[in-house]
Amino acid sequence: MIYGMFSILYVDIDFQFVFGFLCGVILMCAGYFIEKRQVRTAAGLLFTLAGLALLDFPYFIPVVVYIFLRDRQYVFVVTAMLLEIYYFIHVSEFILPFFCFVTFGALLAVLLEKRTEQFEYMEAWFKRSQDDSRERNFLLSEKNKALLEKQDYALYAATLRERNRIAREIHDNVGHVLSRSILLVGAMKTINKEATMQPLIENLDDSLNWAMDSIRNSVHDLHDEAVNLQESVQNLVREFKFCPVELCYDMGQDLPKEIKYCFISITKEALSNVIKHSNASRVVLLMREHPALYQLCIEDNGTVSGRTSSQSTTSGIGLVNMQERVRTLNGTFQTMNDRGFKIFVTIPKEL
Repeated sequence: MIYGMFSILYVDIDFQFVFGFLCGVILMCAGYFIEKRQVRTAAGLLFTLAGLALLDFPYFIPVVVYIFLRDRQYVFVVTAMLLEIYYFIHVSEFILPFFCFVTFGALLAVLLEKRTEQFEYMEAWFKRSQDDSRERNFLLSEKNKALLEKQDYALYAATLRERNRIAREIHDNVGHVLSRSILLVGAMKTINKEATMQPLIENLDDSLNWAMDSIRNSVHDLHDEAVNLQESVQNLVREFKFCPVELCYDMGQDLPKEIKYCFISITKEALSNVIKHSNASRVVLLMREHPALYQLCIEDNGTVSGRTSSQSTTSGIGLVNMQERVRTLNGTFQTMNDRGFKIFVTIPKEL
């Protein structure tokens, strides 16, 4: 458009020139904002044909050439140039100057289109590189997160196994030594005849019994804290061969031992009930930790024999035991017998 404005050095600025300039501006904007290729092509052809009737339109023919080149309409580029050649031969009074002027403008449009194509290619390559880089960074961050979680879980599992090992070592070694020492002291108390030795033996017996109680409590605490809820549930699911089990585990690592034993016991009893009372073909087991509570949901798609919806929460020793465990932890225990059997347990976290 700027190049076409140089034609004012050769022609007078009249209504046709201004009208041609405005139509060229409209055509240039349409080439950028109209998405349909057919509309752009039709506008370019209309502008080219208008140049045969309005004498000042051909000065802005490079705009048409640029738009046709952008749309890969090479046939229309040749058509536009031939129409302009016809115009300059049969209509224009200054054939050679104006023909050279428009031809150079068309070559300028070709050069500009090539530069634009290169720029758009580089821009698309840059954006694609940015997207690939973001995707790689996202994948790397996800992998790093997964590796950190796996590392944390491996450390947590190793810690629990070490606690179990220590508990077994204390129980098997120290516990047996203390038990033998207590038996020996009891034998000494029985056969002792000297009154002066009796208080010493009594003190020794009390000390050994206190040590035995302390060791027993420590072993129990270590064993309780070393229970891995996720591994325990996964082992239960792995050993359950009656039907497929879909496990969804979303719990933290620092769980109270009461929650662990409660969920393990309920899961064992529920899977046992599926085998005894149901013809299920699929079981869904969900364990999830929320900000304020722990959730356990066990659902099967089978029919429950000998149990109605009114009796499901009151009959059966297994269900009663589940209720008692949950009630002890101030939780809620619900069952539903609609299209299968569902156990829903929620236990609030201690504030």
